[in-house]
Amino acid sequence: MTHTHTPPDRQAILRWLVSDDPQEVAALWRLADLTRQCFVGDPVHLRGLVEVSNRCERNCLYCGIRADNRQLQRYLMLSDEILACAHKAVQVGFGTLVLQAGEDSAIEGQWVADIVRQVKEETDLAITLSLGERPDQDYQLWHAAGADRYLLRFETGNRELFDRIHPPLAGQSCDRLSILARLREIGYEVGSGVMVGIPGQSYDSLADDIDRFRTLDLDMIGVGPYIPHPDTPLASIGNRWALPPGEQVVNSVEMGYRVIALARLVCPQANIPSTTAFATLDGPVGRELGLQRGANIVMPNLTPQKYRRMYEIYPAKAASTEDAEQSCAAALRQIRALGRTVGTGRGDSPNLQKSI
Repeated sequence: MTHTHTPPDRQAILRWLVSDDPQEVAALWRLADLTRQCFVGDPVHLRGLVEVSNRCERNCLYCGIRADNRQLQRYLMLSDEILACAHKAVQVGFGTLVLQAGEDSAIEGQWVADIVRQVKEETDLAITLSLGERPDQDYQLWHAAGADRYLLRFETGNRELFDRIHPPLAGQSCDRLSILARLREIGYEVGSGVMVGIPGQSYDSLADDIDRFRTLDLDMIGVGPYIPHPDTPLASIGNRWALPPGEQVVNSVEMGYRVIALARLVCPQANIPSTTAFATLDGPVGRELGLQRGANIVMPNLTPQKYRRMYEIYPAKAASTEDAEQSCAAALRQIRALGRTVGTGRGDSPNLQKSI
């Protein structure tokens, strides 16, 4: 199949974000699906997600595992439990293990490196880490131990809004865009993304962010609609921060799909997951619609059941009652029902090949 692809410029991105013309939006879905088919093909790659710890020292205003949420029982998985999840990933046919946690400097860099090394010695899995902002030596240590990918969402490129919802730790500042550049320098496959519909986020700002995906030349892009969590400050003050109607990005599931589709158009070779947030908001069809509108990755949850409910970044997270086998079986059914194939191997981003 041939498909001449010209990525949309910022004005075209903005037009699609704000369009209320059903035909124009349907054209976006078709173009994103065609672009996905041409650049990354029909395989849907499965990543086994392991939520290693819900301990976090940050106080992001939107996140259910923020430090000041006293309603939450905290946990850190044992290294043997994480290793068991890695073997479960192999058993059910996944090519990648994703280790995710809250930001916690008490999690020692060497402990993570030892786990990464052991997973690499015992399996052929690719490893994606999503452990937040860490000292540079940790990023280097983990990559040397065998970690392949790092995911760090910049959430919004609007600096004032970022600092408001994501207050820095005392005496520290944060520049996630420069961290992303550094991760690429170290040799990681680099992933990032944004939240859609944060109170105070304008369509102009979101269009800038989607355009920034291209500038960052991302290998992975993770996006999802903002879902208010009742135990967070943003749930109660969000309305006061919202911009006037027509300027404020709506945190709807459809707006999330539009951002997935536009991400596919600006970074045609990136790996883009249809995330749990879509299933939470739109039921089982949410994951399918994400896959039909540009996504090519699904991340079934391998976190042991006893921990899963405690990792509640947002409320009513989908699949919190499924075990690993059920989560995997549901994903496989959906992929096959769409006429797509299940990806084999590591599922590295074709974007990596451009510079090789």
